[in-house]
Amino acid sequence: MCDIYRVAMTVANASRRIRHAVLAWDGVEASAHRFGGIEFRIGRREIGHVHGDWLVDIPFPTRARDEIVAAGLADPHHVLPESGWVSLRVESDADVGRAIALLRKSYELALRQRPGHRPADR
Repeated sequence: MCDIYRVAMTVANASRRIRHAVLAWDGVEASAHRFGGIEFRIGRREIGHVHGDWLVDIPFPTRARDEIVAAGLADPHHVLPESGWVSLRVESDADVGRAIALLRKSYELALRQRPGHRPADR
């Protein structure tokens, strides 16, 4: 995809809106992502990252990824399609909401897998 296409298909302030929502969740921190953009973490575990206002990448266990892709909520990762990662191109306000919902799902999975987690915690 060329840069002109990306610019034409972005949603103004999508990254800012996603960041604002995700940073409201307990324990989430944001930092620069090694391939550009902003990544969100709980401790050492990444729950996803945003590339500008046009792309969100989110890790899931492969089974969850398969369900998300089958439901049409996201695509297999744009570089590593066989991994558990999904990619969501942000082309509308609805995509911003879907990105936040999928990041929330990744966040909740990460919380459940943390050492010392008890089901009554959330």
